[in-house]
Amino acid sequence: MFTYAKFVRVIVLTSFLFLPAPLLAQTSTSPQTVNPYEYQTAAVLWTQSSAEYRALALQAFNLARLRVDQDLARHRSRRRVKPPAIVVDADETVLDNSRFQAELILRGVDYTSEAWQSWVNRAEGGPVPGALEFLNYSFRRGVRVFYITNRRQTEKAGTVANLKKLGFPDVSEETVMIREQGTTSSKETRRQSVRSRYRLVLLVGDNLNDFNDDFTGKSIADRKAQVDRERSEFGTQYIVVPNPMYGDWENAIYGNASKEAERRERRRAALQGITVQPGP
Repeated sequence: MFTYAKFVRVIVLTSFLFLPAPLLAQTSTSPQTVNPYEYQTAAVLWTQSSAEYRALALQAFNLARLRVDQDLARHRSRRRVKPPAIVVDADETVLDNSRFQAELILRGVDYTSEAWQSWVNRAEGGPVPGALEFLNYSFRRGVRVFYITNRRQTEKAGTVANLKKLGFPDVSEETVMIREQGTTSSKETRRQSVRSRYRLVLLVGDNLNDFNDDFTGKSIADRKAQVDRERSEFGTQYIVVPNPMYGDWENAIYGNASKEAERRERRRAALQGITVQPGP
């Protein structure tokens, strides 16, 4: 029997078929469920899909290998020198977490420390192209490897498991240096701890704060100016691995903004476009 209730359902369903596509898309997402990470789509896609990302990562680690060879040759005949060591960051330097970033986009959810900890402890991060080969090469040549990361103590076991599963060398309680509870994000104390015992050949990271604290808490312009002041270190002492997905460069844009609406406005304000002059 074709009841009145059925008639109403047919009318409602049929009306959706004739809605304009943009309006139909709007009906599926309320303002409260706007995807906070949608803006990262291109960056994550570039990291996961582009041959250019792979080429740049390989280029970084090829250069790092050259610098290790040069350092070892320079110190071969010297006595009473400290043994050599390399310091690397973990996330997006040797471990690829782009799948985690992609999941935030696909699910339309915000980052939480609980979700991140769950990901870390699953130990499913992949190797950044070239990182595994470079570190194993260096370790075989007698260079210690220290993984200085701002992952938390509750994430150390997962970090160690992930690195070991992928075959990274010299992974131990000593060499995986996690951020201590109650400390700042600065890595300088841990870097100095390595320097006190070893000759630091290279620092490898995706974030300028992985090299020193000169870049911490500075504006966009000041970070660029600091890069220029330290230009001789890049490619010699510092090796940068590309990471367009996140980093302290974002903090320089956002300042103290915490709400996504304000962050979105600041992202747009930081863009430098072309000012079209009026015609004659």
